[in-house]
Amino acid sequence: MSEQSEIPGAARRRLRRRNSSLLILALGIFVFGIAASTLYYALSPVTLRIAVGPTGSDDVKVVQAYAQAFVRDGSHVRLRTITTQGAAESIALFTAGKADLAVARADLNVPTSAEAVAILRKNVVVLWAPSGAPAKGVKRSAMSKVKSIDDLPGHKVGVVGRTEANVTLLRVILTESGVNPDKVAVSQFAVNQIADLVRDPSLDAYMTVGPLDSKLTADAIAATAAARGEPKFLPIDVSEAIAQKHPLYESEEITGSIFSSSPARPEDKVETVGVNHLIVAQHAVHEAIVGALVRQLFTMRPQVAHDVPAAGKIEKPDTDKDATLPAHRGAAAYIDGTERTFMEKYSDYIWAGILLLSGVGSAGAWLRHYLRRNEREEYIDHRDNLLALISKVREAESAEELATMQAMADSLLREALDCYDDGAIEDGDLSVIGLTLEQFHHAVADRRAVIGMAAPPVAADADEPLRPHVTPIAPRAM
Repeated sequence: MSEQSEIPGAARRRLRRRNSSLLILALGIFVFGIAASTLYYALSPVTLRIAVGPTGSDDVKVVQAYAQAFVRDGSHVRLRTITTQGAAESIALFTAGKADLAVARADLNVPTSAEAVAILRKNVVVLWAPSGAPAKGVKRSAMSKVKSIDDLPGHKVGVVGRTEANVTLLRVILTESGVNPDKVAVSQFAVNQIADLVRDPSLDAYMTVGPLDSKLTADAIAATAAARGEPKFLPIDVSEAIAQKHPLYESEEITGSIFSSSPARPEDKVETVGVNHLIVAQHAVHEAIVGALVRQLFTMRPQVAHDVPAAGKIEKPDTDKDATLPAHRGAAAYIDGTERTFMEKYSDYIWAGILLLSGVGSAGAWLRHYLRRNEREEYIDHRDNLLALISKVREAESAEELATMQAMADSLLREALDCYDDGAIEDGDLSVIGLTLEQFHHAVADRRAVIGMAAPPVAADADEPLRPHVTPIAPRAM
């Protein structure tokens, strides 16, 4: 016989009840742990990796300033900067999935998974040629033969910046201006090679691509003016046609005196072509995260721009559905004011939680029923035993047998009540037991009447001998 079967019935039920309670407690702790983990995950800051370069550039300074501001403010979205050698390497990391965000020009080889988050700045093309007119303190040099873009064939243009995108943009400008780009020689210089650019006598024109207040462009113009005379800015008269034919580019204007007020450089506004420098995000990044990031960018822009002025140039991206580089749905929702409410965002999760709790409740009820199946079977046995006792009562021959059956019935009732307390049976089942006991008591009463016996004597104390029951006889009347 197993040890479990040797435990008395009441003790065995208490043990099962304790085990059942511990199991339910463990299940509750498990569900609570899942809920707490979900809440912790939802409220924990999200860190996005952003690739930006080169080191020391305004782009890196702006991104790092925002990253620090987000930490100080305790923002939900944080930035982890991955410094690269330039936009091309940033896009390579982005394409390889090693960065969630990247800073790059719109005309680079941006993957289809990239969507605009914000315009970090607007870059414009600045084309100029040395006029030969002497700058202050400089002797007159030979007059330049380049007066406009049409004069560039057979000449050489020095392009500041090693990125191939600058050369591609120059070829687009030449082509749309009716100039064969193959007839224009190009020489590229790194941003730290302005001195080499100025000393190269083979150059007949110069080109930079950057923001209007770019120090690099202003320094290059001033250096060439000092060496070869005041610059002659070359307008791009077909800028609107370029913008229509090549949607990545925009028609822009260079305002007068933007590069120098004395002397004025340029003297008047100059038509040119612009291209956006963007923060792009992977399409897979959740819209709520990107929406929160865009909100933080524009909310903290004045604060960050106080330390890094370049941050003040951040603008909202184009949210039109036909935009060449579409805005991320999270950014578009924030900009267009179509962000979903709390219930709209999390209603699916709330209903899923309700269904999960309902399922857990059903599973708990089934588990409870399963764990108490033995007690349910015991109840059925108790009911059947009571019915069997009713049949035995009708065959009893003595009061002792009836008393024994009465004790058995009391024990079965106690067992049934324990099952009810444990939840193994319901009110209806207990009513059946009550009805069966009532029939049992009727059967006992009928049987006592049949065998002509009174109720069983009360047990005497152990120290007193049993005395026969004597029925008193009434005295006869005299």
